[in-house]
Amino acid sequence: MSESSQITLLVDGEENQVTTGTTGAEIFADQRDVVVARVNGSLKDLNQPLADGDTVEGVTMDSADGLNVLRHSTAHVMAQAVQQLRPDAKLGIGPYITDGFYFDFDVAEPFTPEDLKKLEKMMLKIVNQNQTFSRRVVSESEAREAMADEPYKLELLGKSDDADEVGEGANIEVGAGEITIYDNVDRKSGETVWCDLCRGPHLPNTKLISNAFALTRSAAAYWLGNEKNKQLQRIYGTAWPTKEALKAYQERLAEAERRDHRKLGAEMDLFSFPDELGSGLPVFHPKGGVIRKTMEDYSRRRHEEAGYEFVYTPHITKGHLYEVSGHLDWYRDGMFPPMHVDETRDPVTGDVVKPGQDYYLKPMNCPMHNLIFRSRGRSYRELPLRMFEFGSVYRYEKSGVVHGLTRVRGMTQDDAHIYCTRDQMKDELTTTLNFVLNLLKDYGLDDFYLELSTKDPEKYVGSDDVWEESTRTLAEVAEASGLELVPDPGGAAFYGPKISVQARDAIGRTWQMSTIQLDFNLPERFELEYQAADGTRQRPVMIHRALFGSVERFMGVLIEHYAGAFPAWLAPVQVVAIPVADAFNDYLFDVVEKLKAEGIRAEVDISSDRFPKKIRTASKDKVPFVLIAGGEDAEAGAVSFRFRDGSQDNTVPVEEAVQRIVAAVRNREQ
Repeated sequence: MSESSQITLLVDGEENQVTTGTTGAEIFADQRDVVVARVNGSLKDLNQPLADGDTVEGVTMDSADGLNVLRHSTAHVMAQAVQQLRPDAKLGIGPYITDGFYFDFDVAEPFTPEDLKKLEKMMLKIVNQNQTFSRRVVSESEAREAMADEPYKLELLGKSDDADEVGEGANIEVGAGEITIYDNVDRKSGETVWCDLCRGPHLPNTKLISNAFALTRSAAAYWLGNEKNKQLQRIYGTAWPTKEALKAYQERLAEAERRDHRKLGAEMDLFSFPDELGSGLPVFHPKGGVIRKTMEDYSRRRHEEAGYEFVYTPHITKGHLYEVSGHLDWYRDGMFPPMHVDETRDPVTGDVVKPGQDYYLKPMNCPMHNLIFRSRGRSYRELPLRMFEFGSVYRYEKSGVVHGLTRVRGMTQDDAHIYCTRDQMKDELTTTLNFVLNLLKDYGLDDFYLELSTKDPEKYVGSDDVWEESTRTLAEVAEASGLELVPDPGGAAFYGPKISVQARDAIGRTWQMSTIQLDFNLPERFELEYQAADGTRQRPVMIHRALFGSVERFMGVLIEHYAGAFPAWLAPVQVVAIPVADAFNDYLFDVVEKLKAEGIRAEVDISSDRFPKKIRTASKDKVPFVLIAGGEDAEAGAVSFRFRDGSQDNTVPVEEAVQRIVAAVRNREQ
């Protein structure tokens, strides 16, 4: 070791000096929860020697970075187990992901649930062997020799100078970075029992994985995510610092499964996806239609109160519109193929007499809203001009990502475009953000943070100065909201940066909700102008704003947030009246008529089912209020309330019952 002491060790914010050449393992020997070191901002294995000038701090297993390293190491153990079970398996990539990891394999037969159980047992044996993760730097020729039997790893080595082709999941260095292999070394013999091409870092040893892991499912996946490549088999898993943390995660998964909007949508008769329509195209049944209409009607009313004007635009348009907007240059892969129409041919020769043109299903509403703005001269006195539309748009989502209502191919966006002056821009953004947050709260979402998506350096239009001004303004508005602001580098659309409202649901999952995008570029491309107070012609600033994102997706989120038990104002059936016997049917019909007169969605269950079955049916349908009437209730001019939680309030006068229900609905009680 060198005698100099030029390594800065950060512990609880305090700096200490240690000797050059010391390893992280030596520094943190007494801190068993430290599993990797952060050296000059980058994660490194604990056994790597430290150099002059390094700044180092310990990273614990329960931190975000520590969890990622744990999961990446567990993915390696799983791959080792797979090649023990299936010696012919060829390795793909195996990164950590949110809450877990996956690894891709080329195998002759898909993995079965029984295979996953076998693999878990084999993994536990590897964990208990306490194998060491050992890093070695190799030349490309040495890497090719070590990976000679792994064709996909050899392919990655051939692409190692192309970060876009390799992708994040490959876990090898790209460009001028060094090539590293990780060996799983048997502690007793010192022999390498398995290895993989990987950039790391990893845990010091497999023992640290403990028994807090599980394999969750297998699925098909194209090599490097490209559908032109071979289809491999992917195994997903999860890993946590403790068994308790694993169990809590599994309980969260079980709860999420119970809340799955696809399952609840079928059980509650809300919507379906008929095969005849194709992937990602839902139809809404009457009960689902009630929820959707209620959502939309309330949103319309709030937009009217906030000064928005309603517009309507067609579903298809000439391709030239999307050449002007830039969508054909930057968004073509997300659009359905064109429809070529209006072409005329000579009936004899078949020659084209009149060339046709391409029409596209619209993926966005904004180009058409720009045409509305441009349809006549505009004055500064009209600004800000707020256009709003429930506009149907169509996105050619890949079949593998279509998912219930939350990822569809045909959707209705609650789309607004606001045109304002540069001086009005910041205030309008602030007003828009507050409007969005308050309206989301009315639907029952109230736990938010914000994400700021900035320019993708490879995919944008407009000048850097305009992007810088737009991004700075959005950041100031977001920070002024008092909400947490998380950066999303490179996540902006091609025409401008955006703020995304991220909402946590009832079980803590995050959903991207509303987006607010600032755009100086489309007004330029469409040559939008208004006459300023001094008589000059000026470009307006354009703000794109989707509140629900799409009606379909927002409804899916709400179903899962409420587990189908919507608050009374959104519930498709708000009241079911159940007579104790048929003799009380007419009595309850009178009560229901009073409720309907107040706009309440109420009905009497006069089915042939027995009384207990009717109660169970109302509970299964998650009806907010059940009104029960028997002899005592009828004599007293009353009903008995039964609530969704099973509690009951007996002999409530009918007028009071009606008032209570009406108040709960009109006040949007959650």
